[in-house]
Amino acid sequence: MAQLDFGTIKAWMGASHFKTRRLKNVACEISFQVLAYNLTRAIAILGVRPLIAAMRA
Repeated sequence: MAQLDFGTIKAWMGASHFKTRRLKNVACEISFQVLAYNLTRAIAILGVRPLIAAMRA
């Protein structure tokens, strides 16, 4: 499995900097970006219906 790094997230999101300030807010922002990235990859690998079924189980 490939390692996800900060540069990958920044390139995928098209972001050059964070929209928030302070460590707590930046941590929350990067967490949402990682969640969105992971969900997008899961949909690409599994498909929508199997992913929804797995989340309901």
